[in-house]
Amino acid sequence: MTPLPRVLILADSCNPEWPSLPVVGYKYARALSQVADVTIITHIRNRENIEKAGELANKFHYINNEWIAGPMHRLAIFLRGGNEVAWSTNQMMSYPPYIDFERQVLANFRSQLDNGDFDLVHRITPMSPTLPSYISGRTRQPFLIGPLNGNLDWPTAFSREQKREREGLRRLRGAYRYLPFARSTYRNAACIMAAFQHTIDGLSGVDPQKIVPFPEIGFDPQVFHAKGRNTPFSKDGPKRFLFAGRLVPYKVPEAAVRAFATSKILKNHILHILGDGPEQARLEHIVAEAGEGDRIIFEGPKSQSEVAEFMRRCDAFVFPSIRELGAGVVIEAMASGIVCLVTNYGAPGDLTAGGRGVQIALQPMEGLVRDYKAAMESCIADPSAYAAMALTAQKYAQTYYDWDAKAAYTADLYRAVLNGQDMGKFSEYK
Repeated sequence: MTPLPRVLILADSCNPEWPSLPVVGYKYARALSQVADVTIITHIRNRENIEKAGELANKFHYINNEWIAGPMHRLAIFLRGGNEVAWSTNQMMSYPPYIDFERQVLANFRSQLDNGDFDLVHRITPMSPTLPSYISGRTRQPFLIGPLNGNLDWPTAFSREQKREREGLRRLRGAYRYLPFARSTYRNAACIMAAFQHTIDGLSGVDPQKIVPFPEIGFDPQVFHAKGRNTPFSKDGPKRFLFAGRLVPYKVPEAAVRAFATSKILKNHILHILGDGPEQARLEHIVAEAGEGDRIIFEGPKSQSEVAEFMRRCDAFVFPSIRELGAGVVIEAMASGIVCLVTNYGAPGDLTAGGRGVQIALQPMEGLVRDYKAAMESCIADPSAYAAMALTAQKYAQTYYDWDAKAAYTADLYRAVLNGQDMGKFSEYK
């Protein structure tokens, strides 16, 4: 029996209870533990929740650099005015503590690396291409980085939303190429896993032969599934539409709310809004002015299992986000057998290509409102066509995006790197 590859995994953000990147990092690391002999290095801030989960406690080692990570985090929160907006500011503040994180990893594991106790080093988080690696090229083992995700521009038509999102510093993004270790990260990497074409396009100056398309998102089939649900739009009574996500400017929940509120055809149906955030008060005002509070319902933040249950109860997922890098919620909706209506820009457009969802053209707000209203009305008018679309999307998600499938694909990558094979056979993620 061929022994499993021994992999030192760098996962600074890795937490089973924290949303977005930390939970994705944790789920990916957990899946990799089934296909490789892993040692996972993460930050001390994640220890409590990892040990509470009780799944991989013996696989984790912790780095404590709170002497710099703590003050930089507090400075980032101050500059951002909280933790809801100004993501670019957060990334800039992350650079010094992350470089120190990898310095400590190398110092703590230098003897094992030199002795050949590992076959590979794989950095899975952070996933931003703008955060370089100190370790890349400093070990005898091949270095893999990714999945990376980034480099999706703000649409010019949404400058007001960009201002409300406090993303003015994004114009400095290109400066990361001049940071220490930025060039060596990609020059020395054996494999660069990049999510979606927008990320690949941003890796200028990187050897394209090293780049492997690999979306970072996935779903838990035990949570997100279509068991026990009705075929979309088949049940008598009101049809249910769903928005799920943080109520922040770039997700443009306003388009879904205004489209639903102004449609006569949708008068007897319901829109559920899951999530909260700085846009909530403004959206509630729009709904109150339209007198539609009985059919546009703000449900508040929900757990993953609660979101999944809503997806199985609803007929269509309405997601107008105009700057979505990964769109894990879209894959979760697809796996749950719900019809997806998305803006055709970034990850949602890639995921719903090939008839797997309804794609609304990226355009100024009034056009989005008009076209989302038409799309929702079309679902009511021709339910069988959209039910078939949901089934196509569900099969796609189940085939390529559950965490076991993604781990198996990664194991193939590990073998290819260790055998010195060309990365060309991984030219698309399918």
